[in-house]
Amino acid sequence: MLVVIGFLLIFLGTTAGAASVFLIRREQSARVNSLMLGFAAGMMIAASMWSLLLPAIEQASANYGSFGWIPAAFGFVCGGLFLVLLDHIVPHIHQTSQHEEGLRSRFSKNIKFFLAVTLHNIPEGLAVGFAFGAAAQAGHGDDMSALALAIGIALQNLPEGAAVALPMSNGGQNRGRAFLFGMGSGAVEPLMAIAGYFVAAQLVAILPWLMAFAAGAMIFVVAEDLIPEANLRDDSHFGTWGVMIGFALMMVLDVALG
Repeated sequence: MLVVIGFLLIFLGTTAGAASVFLIRREQSARVNSLMLGFAAGMMIAASMWSLLLPAIEQASANYGSFGWIPAAFGFVCGGLFLVLLDHIVPHIHQTSQHEEGLRSRFSKNIKFFLAVTLHNIPEGLAVGFAFGAAAQAGHGDDMSALALAIGIALQNLPEGAAVALPMSNGGQNRGRAFLFGMGSGAVEPLMAIAGYFVAAQLVAILPWLMAFAAGAMIFVVAEDLIPEANLRDDSHFGTWGVMIGFALMMVLDVALG
């Protein structure tokens, strides 16, 4: 039941964010956008650290002793390389910089931005799936820790869903269509979570590598996209405080539930 709840939460977070298109009739201010991007970045940094990397090192140390850092470091770097590969393959655009990446295509800018957010969601879904897969091998306490990760990811998905739907609506798209695109950007998360869960539950020996892989992919997204975009403003303190608040909240969730 906790696994089902966790997988639903991460999708519902994006859906709720996309639903803001029916409530907000104007574009978000630069300061609010910075705060929300920073918040998402802080949540992802803390989730990578508390829910993925530290457990990966602890599990690896039981098998590798003082060399337990090797799976964590190697998996972490591989996660970043995986995102680099996707960046070069999937056509997408970063909204703030308008910088396009991936293979050439005739997709509209809205579709390319939708794909950019979808790329962000792949490592988040994997992270939740790996966490619950690891918990399936450990016990109830780890289930709660995985649920804390899912709650944190769901919260930081709120601004991501809005980031897809609101610009599309403000650009002239029908609100219902904009909502569906925003919601659709999060559909990849439960799919990746299911895949990650079954991979982690079956391949117990490489769990530390998998968890570090998900952490590396998430930190790559934070470093390349979220933090730079949160601080491309006249007043960067809003983005910075967003990071601080998001990190603290995710840390509290992990400690309180884990």
